Formats: sequence, structure tokens, C-alpha cells
Amino acid sequence: TTEPSQSRTCAFETKEIFLTFDDGPTDSTTPYVLDILKQESVSATFFVIGRQINGREKILKRTVAEGHKIGIHSYSHKYDEIYASEKALLLDIEKCRNAIQSVLPEFTGKIYRFPGGSFMRPDLRDCIKNAGYCYYDWNAALGDAEGNFTADQLFRNAVETSGDKNHIVLLLHDGVG
Repeated sequence: TTEPSQSRTCAFETKEIFLTFDDGPTDSTTPYVLDILKQESVSATFFVIGRQINGREKILKRTVAEGHKIGIHSYSHKYDEIYASEKALLLDIEKCRNAIQSVLPEFTGKIYRFPGGSFMRPDLRDCIKNAGYCYYDWNAALGDAEGNFTADQLFRNAVETSGDKNHIVLLLHDGVG
């Protein structure tokens, strides 16, 4: 499964994990992630930064060609700018959407991930919904953007933050750093 559903309200009997990658595409990381996902026959959702697309059009096209979903993350990823107002946020989203559509004209995606998560700006959640977008936070994380960890440490972070949840939206990053 590649896209988490907000409409589900029932308890899950088995674990269901949605892999989500933020902050790409990048030259160094995204192709490597795509290689592994392809090798393991796993699909994911990539929440992209619009300004990262220029020069990486082939990577974005490959992501979709290999069956992954694209979500809007931000154009600039500059919190001060995008969270200045509802208007600023919606303009940033539209700019990111336009960057995606310049490479993928058929892109109609309306999924969005707040940089830093919606809990940073809960006052803007309705703005996103009213604009016709669904936003997706995470409920488990590797911590891969928080420091240099070994593969074992990252795995432990994922397991620990997943806890006993059966419906897991795991935050990972394919951005630099």
C-alpha cells in the first residue's frame, strides 16, 4: 500500500506500514532508495520539495514509473516563509505543485505533508483541508534527519516509535543530511 487513508477508523489486525520519504528528490539519496525499494518490491510515498526538482527531473519521473506516489511537501521548506500566513502556505503548495506538474503533467495529487508535521501549525490544518488537500503526518520515525545513526540504531528507532500500533506511517528522508 502506498497511500495512507484517513477514512479508516477500524482497528487493524495485522501491521500495516506506509513508508514515506520527505525532502527529496536528491542526487545522492533518492536513486539509492529507489534501487532498494525496487529490489524489495516495496512501494512508498515521496513528499517532495519543489525547489529540489530542477535538475532531478529524471529522478522524479523514475519515482512515479516505478509505482511510487508523489506528495507535496513544500516548495522552499523555509518555515518562516511558508507558515507566515494561510496565503503564504497555499502559495508555497501551489508553487510545489507547479514544479511537479512541469515534470509530470498528469500529476493530480492532493496529498500534503506539513514540513515539521501539522502539529507545528495546527491552526493551518483547516486551510489545507478547505483547499482540497489531505495532509498526512507520521506516527513513527527513524530519526534519520536528526543525526548520524547506524543502521541498527535507525531500525531500533523505527521499532520503538512504532510501538504496538498496527497502522504505521513511518517517516524517512531522502533529502541531503
